[in-house]
Amino acid sequence: MQMRASAKLISSTHPTLHLSHPTPESFVWNTLIRAHVQATVPNPYSPLSVFLRMRLHGVVPDNRTFPFLLQSFGSLPYLQSGKQIHAQAFLFGFTHDPFVQTSLIHMYSSCGNLMLARQVFDEIYEPDLPSWNSIMNAYSKVGLIGNARDMFDKMPHRNVISWSCMIKGYVMCGGYKEALALFREMQMLDADGARPNEFTMSSVLLACGRLGALEHGKWVHAYIDKSGMEIDVILGTALVDMYAKCGSIEKAKWVFDNMGPSKDVMAWSSMISGLAMHGLATECLELFSEMVKCGVRPNAVTFVGVLCACVHGGLVGEGKEYFRRMDEEFGVKPLIQHYGCIVDLYGRAGLVREALKVVQSMPMEPDVLIWGALLSGSRMQKDIETSEIALKNLIQLDPTNSGAYVLLSNVYAKMGRWSEVTRVRDLMEEREIKKVPGCSLVEVGGVLHEFSVGDDSHPESREIYMMLDEIMKRLKLRGFVGNTSEVLLELDEEGKELALSFHSEKLALAFCFLKTSPGTPIRIVKNLRICRDCHDAMKMISKEFDREIVIRDCNRFHHFRQGLCSCKDYW
Repeated sequence: MQMRASAKLISSTHPTLHLSHPTPESFVWNTLIRAHVQATVPNPYSPLSVFLRMRLHGVVPDNRTFPFLLQSFGSLPYLQSGKQIHAQAFLFGFTHDPFVQTSLIHMYSSCGNLMLARQVFDEIYEPDLPSWNSIMNAYSKVGLIGNARDMFDKMPHRNVISWSCMIKGYVMCGGYKEALALFREMQMLDADGARPNEFTMSSVLLACGRLGALEHGKWVHAYIDKSGMEIDVILGTALVDMYAKCGSIEKAKWVFDNMGPSKDVMAWSSMISGLAMHGLATECLELFSEMVKCGVRPNAVTFVGVLCACVHGGLVGEGKEYFRRMDEEFGVKPLIQHYGCIVDLYGRAGLVREALKVVQSMPMEPDVLIWGALLSGSRMQKDIETSEIALKNLIQLDPTNSGAYVLLSNVYAKMGRWSEVTRVRDLMEEREIKKVPGCSLVEVGGVLHEFSVGDDSHPESREIYMMLDEIMKRLKLRGFVGNTSEVLLELDEEGKELALSFHSEKLALAFCFLKTSPGTPIRIVKNLRICRDCHDAMKMISKEFDREIVIRDCNRFHHFRQGLCSCKDYW
C-alpha cells in the first residue's frame, strides 16, 4: 500500500516544465537527499522517501535533484524505482541536462540494464566527456571489454578518468597485458595532458601483481615516488599486494612497515594474505595477533588469509581454532570461502573423512571450489571413493570443468589403473572437454615471455630446447630420476620422461638460463599446480646451478634454494 501511495504521489503532481534554476527550498531538499545517499549508518528513510516528501511540500525539483537521487539506485532491485525517477526527470524537462544524462547512464548500468544505458547515451545529441566515460565504464563493468574499447577509441577527448576506467576494465576482465600496454600508451601520448593519478596506479599495480611482473611493478613504484604521489593506505595496500604476488615478500613487508599507523583492515589483510601464499604461516599468524593488539578488527578477507596460512603450513589444530574464533570472538560469520579453506586443510592433512563431514554439514550448498578442494585432498590421499563423490558433484555444477577430470585421472594414474585413466579421457573427448594447457610466464629485461607445454612458437625455441636438454643431462649425471607417476599417457618410462621435460615451467626456466647471468634469481608464474616431477627438478636445479628459483603456481609460492623448497614438499 505504501508503494502504491508513493507511485500515486509521483504521478499526481503536475510539474512545471523546464524549471532548471535552483531555489532555496530545492537546495535544502537536495542537500537532504544527498545526505541520505551518502549516509554510512543505517537510516530508516530512503533518498526516495525524502524526494516524495519534497514533492508533498510542493517543492519543484531542479537539475541537481535527479543526479543526487539516481545515485541511490545501484543494483537490480532498484531498476523499477530508477525508471520512475527517469520518467519524472522527463516530465520536468531535465532529460537533456548533462548531469542527469550521465546519472541515468550510470544508474541503468548499475542496475544491470545496459540496453537502456546505451539508449540514453544514443539519445544525447552531443555527449559530453562524463557521458562518454559513463557508457564506456558501463560496458567494462559487465565484461564487454571490446565494446568498452570501441567507445574509448571513439571518444573525441579523454581525461584521466577515461584512461583509468579503461585500464581498470582490462584488469577486471583479465586483460593484464592490455592494461599495461594502455598505460604505456597513456604516458607516450601524455594522454591529452591527463596525468595518471592514484586510481590509475592502483589498477596498474594490480595488473603487475596478476602477471607476476616484478620489474614492471618496481618501475611503477618508482614512477609513483617520482611523481610525488602520496602513498596513502590505498596505494600502499596496492604496492603490498603487488610485491607479494610478484614473489618479493621482503619488499612487501618493507612497504607495509613504512605505511605508518594509518593502516586499515585491508592493508593488514593484504599483508597477511601475502605471507600466507608464501607459506610463512608462523609470521602470518603473528601478524594477525599484532593486528588485533593494534585495535584493527579483522574481517572476512582477513580470515581467508589466516586460514590459507594454516592450509599451507599444515596447521590443522590452529586452523580449527581460528575458524571457531571468527564467529565467537570477532562476529565474522563464515562464508563459503572459509569452509573451502577448512575442507582444503583437512584434505591436505590426510583427514579426508573429516573434510567430507564439513562439506555435508555446511549451512550453504557446496560450490565448485568446495568440491574441488575435496577432490584435490582425496586425490592426494588416493581415496578413490571420495574422489568420485567429489567429481560427480563437480560435474553436476560445472559439466565443462576440465580440472575435475584431470585430478581424477591423476588418482588413477598414480595407482596404475590405466583403463580408468582411458575411460576418463574418453569421457572428456565425448563431452568435448579440453584440458587447460600448462602456461608459464617470465619477465626478462622488462619484457614478458609466455610459454605453453611443448611450446615451439618462441623465436628462440631451438636454443631453449637445447639449453633444457643440457640442464636435464646434468641433473641425470647427479642421479635425477623423473617422477612419472602423474603422467596421463600410457607410455614407457622414457616416453613419460620426455613428456614431462616439455612442461611450460621447464621451458621458461631454460629461457631464463639463456638470457640471464649466473646467480640471477629466476621468477616464474604458472597457471596450474606445479607437478611433482617439475618440483623435484627445480629443487635439484637450484642446488646444482646455485640459482634461486621462485615459482608461483595456482596454489602458492615455491621458493627453491640450495635443493630445498619453502613449501617443505607440502602443496
